[in-house]
Amino acid sequence: MGRFRVTVDTGGTFSDFVYFDETTEEVTIAKVPSTPDDPSRAILAGVNLLIARGVKPTDITYFCHGTTVGTNALLEGKGVKTGLVVTEGFRGIYEVQEQSRPHGPQIFDIFYDKPAMLAPQSCTIEARERVAFDGEVLLPLDEAHLREGARELAKTGVDSVAVCLLFSFLHPSHEKRVREIIEEEMPGCNISLSCEIVPQIREYYRLSTTVINAYLQPILARYIANLDGRLSGAGVNTPQKYIMQSNGGMSTFTATAKKAVATVLSGPAGGITACIQTCRTTPYQNLITFDMGGTSCDVALVKDGQPSIANRGKIEGRDIALPMIEINTVSAGGGTLAHVDRFGSLIVGPESAGAVPGPACYSRGGKQPTITDCNMVLGYLSPDNFLGGKMALDVNAAHDAVKNAVADPLKLSVQEAAEGVVTIINVKMQEAIKAISTMRGHDLRDFMLLAFGGAGPLHAGQIAQNLGMAGVVVPLYPGVYSAQGLLMSDVKHDYIRSRLASIERLSEEEINAPFNDLARDARAELADEGFADSALRIEAALDMRYAGQGYEITVPCEWPLKRGDRAVLRKRFDDLHAESFGHTAPEEVVEMVSWRLRGVGLVPPVKQRTFKPEGIPLSGALREKRKMRFDGKDMECPVYQREKLDVGVTFEGPAVVDQLDCTTVVFPGQTVKIDEYRNMIILAGRT
Repeated sequence: MGRFRVTVDTGGTFSDFVYFDETTEEVTIAKVPSTPDDPSRAILAGVNLLIARGVKPTDITYFCHGTTVGTNALLEGKGVKTGLVVTEGFRGIYEVQEQSRPHGPQIFDIFYDKPAMLAPQSCTIEARERVAFDGEVLLPLDEAHLREGARELAKTGVDSVAVCLLFSFLHPSHEKRVREIIEEEMPGCNISLSCEIVPQIREYYRLSTTVINAYLQPILARYIANLDGRLSGAGVNTPQKYIMQSNGGMSTFTATAKKAVATVLSGPAGGITACIQTCRTTPYQNLITFDMGGTSCDVALVKDGQPSIANRGKIEGRDIALPMIEINTVSAGGGTLAHVDRFGSLIVGPESAGAVPGPACYSRGGKQPTITDCNMVLGYLSPDNFLGGKMALDVNAAHDAVKNAVADPLKLSVQEAAEGVVTIINVKMQEAIKAISTMRGHDLRDFMLLAFGGAGPLHAGQIAQNLGMAGVVVPLYPGVYSAQGLLMSDVKHDYIRSRLASIERLSEEEINAPFNDLARDARAELADEGFADSALRIEAALDMRYAGQGYEITVPCEWPLKRGDRAVLRKRFDDLHAESFGHTAPEEVVEMVSWRLRGVGLVPPVKQRTFKPEGIPLSGALREKRKMRFDGKDMECPVYQREKLDVGVTFEGPAVVDQLDCTTVVFPGQTVKIDEYRNMIILAGRT
């Protein structure tokens, strides 16, 4: 046996595993039912599947995990009781937030409420200190006053404390001393400092990010410790144990436990990383990723082979000021529930059956109809071939669930009711795609839809057709695609330092100075994680704005800057501003606001395997023919086995393609071709 890399993406219904043999370069996959009460149990079960094949635990030399533990705790409001320390006189920052309500539908919602404060006023204390805008200490920290406040805070029973003092990104020593005092007064309490989590300008965003970290850190730290213990107990002791981050890179177990807020998009980020590899191996450089799982649907835009990265984002209305892949998430998955309300309206979501009890057809106690049950009723799912035949689906249970909860109340046939539910959920997901594409000026005719997740390929063909997109790409292992992306990730650490300065007043050497300091930190951290200098990459960027603006543009730059690069940087900023906002002001003063640096620890890449035709005719992949329903009409359609579809084979819809990890539906009028990577390319029109 060879040396193995193991990656796992934990979903709401199933945990997806990819095993990569570094010796043979063979990839195998598995899906294990998720265990929401303790996701590490499902992970250990997936690792044991590999060990049961004869692989020694010591041969597992790499482990990476995309987790939703922090995300779910934030969405469900199940973090720890959190306290907050702010500069005296500024306790209203967290409550006031941005003063105005967010853009979008909330503007018109007369019942709109801001998200509840994770650190309420009753758990907030003030530190008597003051630092000026330039970092000068105007009032030293009053330690006696702080100790009194810490003792009062201890009485509230908080488990974690966020510390966010004014201008601490310029003068961090006050926050560090606050930590020492709280540790003395509140032994065992978790403490998050804004000067370490996100040392940048704008106190509300810095505060919000730090509070979220404090709210999640104990939970994620316990989970990681438990997972590490389970893996070690199974004999998997490799130091290369990683967690996926929201920025599309990995971080070690130890580093992740300290910066929980960086994992809120951990799960879906893996799929975007895999998408970049798909761009490199296909002619398609413009893709919309469509990841539909058991509980949610995540979509992201990749243009010219690169995803869109934001330096700030929102999760359920809560602001996080960390680099993250721009992903739009809606409550739409295979487990999404449908019902008719007391007014006779058909309601689909946002509630989900999840892994337990799951869809009715799973025979685990679920009685309410889900999207999976509706697809079952429409004939798209094979009752005896789900998960490669390892799990039987109950057609009658799905039929009864749809009939009782939707069809009978609306006086429709079961098939009509199922089609109505699927239509509603498709529209919901189409709106999510529009929000990141057409609403930002992109033409969807220029984009292919990259479908993955356990339910993505079931719906992608119809959605691409409805939106007028160029077509659909279904990768070889769509059901575990996010886990596959974890194989292709590098370790990434982001660093930032804010300092307002005019670009005209600083020399190239002065601009380089903050980068030099950040690079030193990056190299030291990556060296501690086992990366040699030859396996490091440094990426630099500057947040810049016209003087007086309230927003910045992140401008990538070469580091170190050489003489004359200031003018190049200024021109690049003007060009990006014109591209983003349609105008530029080359005569205005330009300020640099923040220095950004990313340290990348390069993991040996996994090459995507190509295949040659084996001469298997299309008929050799035919499993059966089955009645299915498309647009109100019943049709007898072929069902093909994905593993037997040869390179170069083409066929026309309507049809269904079964495989271990998911099912793909090809709609009438669409044509499929299998490329050399065994991707299914679905296009409109006939060959």
